[in-house]
Amino acid sequence: MDNKIKLVIYMPALNEEERIGDTLRSLPKKLNGVDEIEVLVVDDGSTDNTKKIARECGAKVFSHGTNKGVGAAFHSGVEQSLHMGADIMLSIDADGQFDVNNIPSLLEPILKNRADFTTGNRFHKEGDRPEFMSRVKYWGNKQIARLVSTMAGHKIRDVACGFRAYNREVLLNLNLSGTFTYTQETILNLTYKEFRLTEVPISVKYFADRKSRVASSIFKYALNTFLIIIRSYRDYQPLRFFGLSGIAIFLMGLGLDIWLVIHYIQVGTFSPFKVFGFLGGLLNLIGVLTIILALIADMLGRIRTNQEQMLYLQKKDHFRSTRLNENEK
Repeated sequence: MDNKIKLVIYMPALNEEERIGDTLRSLPKKLNGVDEIEVLVVDDGSTDNTKKIARECGAKVFSHGTNKGVGAAFHSGVEQSLHMGADIMLSIDADGQFDVNNIPSLLEPILKNRADFTTGNRFHKEGDRPEFMSRVKYWGNKQIARLVSTMAGHKIRDVACGFRAYNREVLLNLNLSGTFTYTQETILNLTYKEFRLTEVPISVKYFADRKSRVASSIFKYALNTFLIIIRSYRDYQPLRFFGLSGIAIFLMGLGLDIWLVIHYIQVGTFSPFKVFGFLGGLLNLIGVLTIILALIADMLGRIRTNQEQMLYLQKKDHFRSTRLNENEK
């Protein structure tokens, strides 16, 4: 293998015929530290001329045929980028909302081995809400960022930005399950695996007449995002997830038990609060069973870690062979 760095610029697209051409033509043809650049457009079931325009602009197009969601498009982007021999994959939206002049800033920490993946930070100035971003969406992004930061143990100001870059090791280690979106799950997945993340300040512009396809319904987006975050935390921190819940339930039951004993000492009878004794005992039982579940889940988590390591080695070998075949052509 040579030491040349290949960058694949990945762009998800759904009915973007109006803007994708301008976005593709604006992408850099040369970058310092990068020897080869290819552009990959993952068409997520467009019914307009998105695919045709992308091909005319020189991009490789991978099409789903039907709309599967942003998360599914990202899965395809990662797999196809590895097939193309990417050393770094950079993701950018097709609608031109991100400034392509920020691409070198996103790549620099990876090229200089200071980070394994980088993500754009749209909120690098405190209280700086991008123009045409609603107050509700801005507030929601802040709350989700706080939640993900707490779970990841890493301060992150923007966890939903799709303008990112990933090195090859990160791409090989990514194993995601969500199809609705991927941004928060990716951060949790990779930080739990101890990959280095760097946030990079970026410029972004929103269009007054354009609605987000992912967050078109704030309630649906919030619910699906919350479920993805909780599932990630459950899968990668099972001892904490179930253990803390079990301890909390057990302590609630213990509190009722102690209160009932104090009542008995004071009046000489459990009446009329016997039901609290049964409730306390039930909570104690549920708490103990949940703690046992935490131990079992932790054991299964260790098995999962081993399986992911084996999957990583298989993917590494598979895509190394693909890369060698590409270089021989």
